[in-house]
Amino acid sequence: MSQAVYFKNIPQINFEGTTSDNPLAFRWYDESRVVAGKPMKEWLRFAGAYWHSFCGTGADPFGAPTHEFPWDKKTSAEGRAKDKADAAFEFLTKLRLPFYCFHDVDAIDYCDDMAENERRLQLISDYLLQKQQETGVTLLWGTANLFSNKRYMNGAATNPDFSVVAKAAAQVQFAIDATIKLNGSGYVFWGGREGYMSLLNTDMKREKAHMAMFLHKAKDYARANGFKGTFFIEPKPCEPTKHQYDYNAETVLGFLRQYDLLDDFKLNLEFNHATLAGHTMQHEMQVAADNDMLGSLDANRGDMQNGWDTDQFPNNINELTECMLILLQSGGLKGGGINFDAKIRRNSTDPEDLFYAHIGGMDAFARALIAADNILNQSSFKNKRAERYQSFTHGNGKDFEDGKLSLTDLTQLAINSEEPKTISGQQEYFENIINRYI
Repeated sequence: MSQAVYFKNIPQINFEGTTSDNPLAFRWYDESRVVAGKPMKEWLRFAGAYWHSFCGTGADPFGAPTHEFPWDKKTSAEGRAKDKADAAFEFLTKLRLPFYCFHDVDAIDYCDDMAENERRLQLISDYLLQKQQETGVTLLWGTANLFSNKRYMNGAATNPDFSVVAKAAAQVQFAIDATIKLNGSGYVFWGGREGYMSLLNTDMKREKAHMAMFLHKAKDYARANGFKGTFFIEPKPCEPTKHQYDYNAETVLGFLRQYDLLDDFKLNLEFNHATLAGHTMQHEMQVAADNDMLGSLDANRGDMQNGWDTDQFPNNINELTECMLILLQSGGLKGGGINFDAKIRRNSTDPEDLFYAHIGGMDAFARALIAADNILNQSSFKNKRAERYQSFTHGNGKDFEDGKLSLTDLTQLAINSEEPKTISGQQEYFENIINRYI
């Protein structure tokens, strides 16, 4: 492994247990601890996000950057990209993160020359492959940034100008090639501007059909060139567009089903996107799990006093425990992992802050996973929930579930039966179970 350069004063992060006061140690995340038959690291499959951790400058609409990176000093795109990769893999290995994720433009700066962009991505992916072989860290998923460049102001695959659609296709092809080279487990499509600002100037039906065609062509290209991994769609309702076509989990499932894409795609769900859509992450995960589409997670949180995508590091143990209940009961993620799509705050400017943030997030998930496993195995949670539906396990209720009763049969049963008793849902009881085990 290469010598530490960018985080020289930070030691290897180890598990020290809940009695430790060391801020640069895990208190809950013991990667080898077996939970529900698998090591913790196999359930959680943590990944670092290249864009936030190594590209995010802390700038906001009201202020200049506050994060000045030592790996961003060289004048050439190639030099900056290699230094950034050195910093990223030093960080990933010190933190014991087994995976990373990137957009193409995170790995190396792009220009407006598509052929030059392909050359640049091939060059840096060669270097990233070398870093992977050196450290054992691997690519969870790759993707193309089809939202930052001004050409994508009206969308990428859904743009009304075909020449922009072609540019987007080239960029996706290059990113897929890099993902294949780096043996990525998956490839993500996030439709950052695949939507509309106004229906007055938008042919929504045509744009959605174009997006489906684009996904089919990308999928076919990847498969023909040896990609064995999983394709992911990442739902988000709005921001930067007024309305995005990948609004939430149910919307994406309907889209994939309509355009015959279900067999190749899973969902990559993000916590902050769920809340922007008016849901909880528990809801979005349950929708995906119920349809065998729970593929991957982007870990972060929003701010209850701020209705936009703040991408803060996750720390809500109650929320995470409920999410881990769904994860465990569904058998785990299908092809993906838990990517920290989160950024340290604008006023967190020390190198240690990046470690504190990830340690806290990893510990929060680990603590939640342990709590969820204990709830499933030691509490009355499963039995109490099953009791609510016991009337469907026998007699007329079971006949209804089996499709044996007509509407007339149901009506006759209603006429001949007494008014149903009031049966409590015991919501507070269930909430107390969560609190008891965390």
